Amino acid sequence: MIRVETPRAVNVVDVKTCSTCENRTGYFSRAWPLSQCLLVRRRSKAQPTTSLRRSIPSLPPSTCRVSRSTRSRTIKIPPGLSGYKSKTFQRFLSLYLNGAVESISGTPKMSRHQNGEEYRNPTEVKKSQIVMPCHANHRQELSVGELLKWMDSTACLSAERHAGCPCVTVSVDDIHFEHTIGVGQVVNIKAKVNRAFNTSMEVGIVVSCEDLFSDTHWSVCRAVATFVSQRTTGGKVQLRPLVPCTQAEQVEHSLAAERRRMRLVHTDIMKDLLANRAFQQVEVQEAEKAVPAERTRVESVELVLPTHANHQVNTFGGQIMAWMENVATIAASRLCNAHPTLQSIDMFHFRGPSHVGDRLVLKAIVNNAFKNSMEVGVCAEAYQGEEPLRHINSAFMTFEIRDQEGKPCTLPRIRPEPLEGMRRYQEAIARNKIRLDRKYIISCKQTEVPLSVPWDLSNQVYLSYNNVSALKMLAARNNWLLNSEKNKVSLYTLEQKQVLSFKVETEVDIPAERAFMLLSDLSKRVEWDPNYERCELILRVNDDDFLYRVVTPSIGQDGTSNSPSANQGGKVQDFILLASRRPPCDSGDPYVIALRSVTLPTHPPTEGYNRGEVLCAGFSILEVSKDISKISYFNQASPEVLPYISTDIAGLSSSFYGIFCTCNTFLQENRVDHASTPPVPTTFLYTKTYTTLTLYPSPP
Repeated sequence: MIRVETPRAVNVVDVKTCSTCENRTGYFSRAWPLSQCLLVRRRSKAQPTTSLRRSIPSLPPSTCRVSRSTRSRTIKIPPGLSGYKSKTFQRFLSLYLNGAVESISGTPKMSRHQNGEEYRNPTEVKKSQIVMPCHANHRQELSVGELLKWMDSTACLSAERHAGCPCVTVSVDDIHFEHTIGVGQVVNIKAKVNRAFNTSMEVGIVVSCEDLFSDTHWSVCRAVATFVSQRTTGGKVQLRPLVPCTQAEQVEHSLAAERRRMRLVHTDIMKDLLANRAFQQVEVQEAEKAVPAERTRVESVELVLPTHANHQVNTFGGQIMAWMENVATIAASRLCNAHPTLQSIDMFHFRGPSHVGDRLVLKAIVNNAFKNSMEVGVCAEAYQGEEPLRHINSAFMTFEIRDQEGKPCTLPRIRPEPLEGMRRYQEAIARNKIRLDRKYIISCKQTEVPLSVPWDLSNQVYLSYNNVSALKMLAARNNWLLNSEKNKVSLYTLEQKQVLSFKVETEVDIPAERAFMLLSDLSKRVEWDPNYERCELILRVNDDDFLYRVVTPSIGQDGTSNSPSANQGGKVQDFILLASRRPPCDSGDPYVIALRSVTLPTHPPTEGYNRGEVLCAGFSILEVSKDISKISYFNQASPEVLPYISTDIAGLSSSFYGIFCTCNTFLQENRVDHASTPPVPTTFLYTKTYTTLTLYPSPP
């Protein structure tokens, strides 16, 4: 038995030697020697027992003393780890035992270990493969099917490295191919686990290309895959948590929860779009040279052989995806009698396993053709003997036809079949809109996202994701500079790419959950923030997303606020804000309240008000202890927001301190929960109807 002692009694973990490297919850690791295997077990009534294995040799020898008679070892943790709540203590202890903490104060390593080696994520797996002619298509470019197999196998190895047992692919998120890869070039694939949930984990995949002769590198694509671990006897395995150590890992770890949220509501978005009258009234545009959809239909049968199986004797998921890409390419070629180029793949979703001996039936057809692109739907079904078909996988792929100069060509129209063909035709239009929403809201960089994106229910989930992810990425920056401090209220600034951001941070004596509920209701902010003159709730989208109209006073030349009555000739400002609040997904995560500007056709700019823009703003509330929370307010200052804080940044005033003191008073007065969630106007309750629907043009 190894006993953990601290200067302050914590009694939150028991560290025991493990003789078999297999504990009661089913975690399994390779056969380590008895003296090198630690089992760190958390004891908490609120959460299920989890375990972490760490290596003894990474501990400094001076911290251990061994008694041979009792086979016990006492690890004395210096004061830097005392005083933390149990969950935080366990996290730091696991980092310390793993050698990922530079000092006992708990600061994570960002680049190098204690032995001087460069830090590397323990779940990271790399694969490099030179493209041979057998991997290429007719254009001497790497076949996308081969690339999908390499990506899936690399991601699976990363997932299994974390889980310690076999894993299977559940889904692969949208893939956008930026460049092609030629014969003789090198493909570099890197995969690592971003976050482990209860039974599933998200694995990030990055594919790049290298030219050995010119020594140039370029990005090919990025993807996110979801895996679940399975025991050999069947059933899912409870995964141990993943502790991020670098800034980049912390950002990906935090955003993984938002991406998971999007996956879960994807089906609902499609249903809501198709229920809209605008899609129900879509008519097929007649054209003289329209191609019948039936002409593009492809069906192919593959016999699953042992060479197609993975190490679990199931059909290799990458092989299924490669077969699906093959039949989809044939269907796209039949539309225009030319060789197509695959641009993107919508989510692969594996609905069931396939085994050696199965007959895999692959079907593909062009669902719709836009100006320069076409959507091909493809599905995979399996059967053995006389049993009925089992649905294995389905996906939607977008192709282009390019001329000799690499420019996209205009495609012929498609004539859908009656009934099922018309349904696929309409669904393709809905998916095209979703792709464009993702492209302009999620896929582009934060600085490229257009201000005040038009809001409607169809793009709500993507705007919400962008809203929360932007704030989390801003909060994760580690180069904030302390500008001023007064009575433990600190003002930080960050300047990058000619954009100035500021952060105001302090600790308050209130539980984090209660502070989160109070600050997430913007209609109450007028009670403590003088920069909020009026705030009205426009729409409650769901329990976590709200639309507000905020009116702020104008700013005088001296940096002080002017009320409308005192503002002679000037205009007050108003903002249409999307507020997205998120509770922590796991212990150690903060509560998040993210704000950004959107546009609503029902609330256009009005006379007498200057319509302002909010790039990225919001609160991050971290639980320090049961009754103490650290509140951080972030704002990526736009020209309309900067005047409210410029005098504080210049050191001419400390209004930020007064506002946070007023905020603290407001929180203390409302410490006891006397009210429920924010009020909901009955005239704007969430319904599955659309005030407006914007049908974007076809992608280039």
